Amino acid sequence: MPGMVAFGRRWGIASDDLVFPAAFEIFLRALWWLGTLVLFAYRKGHFDCRGGAVLHAYLVGLLVVLMLILLCLCAIVFISAQGTITNPGPRRSMPALVYLRAALYLPELAWACMGAVWVSDSGGGCDPATVAAVISAVVASWVILLFTAVGVVFVFDPMGSSARRPEPAEPLGVRDLESSEGSQFLSTARSVAAKVWEWRLRLLCCCLPQDESRRAAFASISQLFGDFFSDTDLVPSDIAAGLALLHQEQDKVELSRDPDGVLSHSPSSPIDGDLEAELEEAAHCMTFAAAAYGWPLYVYSNLLSAPCKLSGDCCRSRAGDYDIVGGDHLGCHFASILQSTGLQYRDFIHVSFHNQIYEIPFFVALDHKREAVVVAVRGTLSLKDVLTDLSAECEQLPVEGVSGACYAHKGMCQAAGYIYKKLVNDGILNQAFSIAPEYKLVVTGHSLGAGTASVLAVLLRSSFPALRCYAFSPPGGLLSKALADYSKGFVVSIVLGKDLVPRLSIPNMEDLKKRILKMVSNCNKPKYRILLQGCWYELFGGDPDDFPTEMDNRREETLRQPLLGEESLMIRHSSSYQSLASDDSPAHAPVHFPLFLPGRVLHITEDGPSRRSCFSQVRYRAEWSTEMAFRSVLISPRMLSDHMPDIVLGAPSLNTERDRALPPLPPRQQPELRPGPARPGCAFILISLSERQRKQKD
Repeated sequence: MPGMVAFGRRWGIASDDLVFPAAFEIFLRALWWLGTLVLFAYRKGHFDCRGGAVLHAYLVGLLVVLMLILLCLCAIVFISAQGTITNPGPRRSMPALVYLRAALYLPELAWACMGAVWVSDSGGGCDPATVAAVISAVVASWVILLFTAVGVVFVFDPMGSSARRPEPAEPLGVRDLESSEGSQFLSTARSVAAKVWEWRLRLLCCCLPQDESRRAAFASISQLFGDFFSDTDLVPSDIAAGLALLHQEQDKVELSRDPDGVLSHSPSSPIDGDLEAELEEAAHCMTFAAAAYGWPLYVYSNLLSAPCKLSGDCCRSRAGDYDIVGGDHLGCHFASILQSTGLQYRDFIHVSFHNQIYEIPFFVALDHKREAVVVAVRGTLSLKDVLTDLSAECEQLPVEGVSGACYAHKGMCQAAGYIYKKLVNDGILNQAFSIAPEYKLVVTGHSLGAGTASVLAVLLRSSFPALRCYAFSPPGGLLSKALADYSKGFVVSIVLGKDLVPRLSIPNMEDLKKRILKMVSNCNKPKYRILLQGCWYELFGGDPDDFPTEMDNRREETLRQPLLGEESLMIRHSSSYQSLASDDSPAHAPVHFPLFLPGRVLHITEDGPSRRSCFSQVRYRAEWSTEMAFRSVLISPRMLSDHMPDIVLGAPSLNTERDRALPPLPPRQQPELRPGPARPGCAFILISLSERQRKQKD
């Protein structure tokens, strides 16, 4: 539903968003009204104290004002619950009710002042209980007025000026969506949106020094956000409703078909024996990727023991052969890295905690257990890292010997270039291999660190042919198709469950926006019912219900077909949204180049029911997948938790010795899931190989 228009501008709230806030206020006002009525009945006939006449007038007036407010709120709840997201007709009287409710704030303000004056001038002549009740009423009035003002600030839309709104669109049909007028309006809307987003970013990052690199990052990110949001007219609650509907629709699709996009063997090898070895190696490398986060993750994963373990090492000065750069004045980061990896001081070649936009912390260490020089890159842990993440446009990354377009995520490409210069130009790797010349080079990281590590591996590959990279939960929009295929020989991406980040890319987000538009435009229920149903489904589970939409017999393929109702949610047709255009039309040309996950993809999925109790053991299956299986965003309560480094830390564990001891499985028998060793800060993780992999291994 487009934002509600009131007081001459559009607001970031729709006319069907007032059901829950108004119902909550009704509950508070009803208690307040009953309390005032009890006080009035208690004082009836006993208003002979000093200021009694003023008190009598105050209570009577307060009862009347509260009753008028309650009646207005009841009307708001009733009207706001009518219609659907794209059918605001039954709610056409909502602006008038909003004006009435705003007008009722004036007598409430006057009565609050009147109560305050009575308490200060005449309250001493009445009993303390009455004075306390009046003080409570006055405080309640001011608190509600304060929260109302805060709410107005939150729903204020800087781009909501009526002067910039488009004229009502002609009926869908023979109109030129790419007319000069439409293009000019869309260009203006995007320019305004970019300026607003840049202002928001500057306000959010006001604590950061405003140098040239940050200004360039703000401009780039704001342009990206402005382009993404400028062609739709959705409010946040519409997006929440669309996500709730889409989650249930995706669950229905998942229940109605067999899993696809899964390979029974490694994409680069004709045999399956490398899955077990890759899992074991990944479990080892994840300790380095998690250690790069320093003390925050270590303390979070070991709440009871971490303070004691770190207290002896923090603030302690030790000389060594390693080089520590910036950001760890007390030594707690380095102490936690020592505790997490189990390495000695002498095993570290270089440790950098320096953190700026496009410059992220990393360390280089000698792993004698695996005979490797490990480069571990830290993931997102600061506001500067977030800005690096959000610099998601493409940047050229030419690689010798790779045919086809070579480009990558700009922020991670520049971060990898920064680390590459440190490793190569500053001689860090030369120093490491002068100590252990027979060791191999391994690059690893999680999230932002995974994406940066993958690009860094591409840059280092020509100099170190035996290089290996283990990228945990890397972003989906990272490498072009040519570079993604090239990296399959030395990069392994590990993705856990329904992790959101490996499915994040600009085309995927455009697809998600299109799907949300289709779901909400095809919905035949009011928004409040969709949100209630969605909350119940997320909290308590159950079977996905068919009632929220009219898509009873339509599934995944239907989400890609045009819907007439979508047009009411579009400001103007844009080249990023093409459901109303022909596939062959010029407008269908892609705006953003597609980017993919790096290397081979090892997908660890939860086995068994998606809903489980908090005390049940988590069971996972590890199988090879492809980057194409992550071309759409999956909505799930675990889409964020599956990305957390402490959860990923436990997922790749595999008890290989016990696997070898088991007898061969008979045909068509499902393999038994066996427990693996628990990792700190994680649930007990169980992983199994598929039946085909088990047979081939035996």
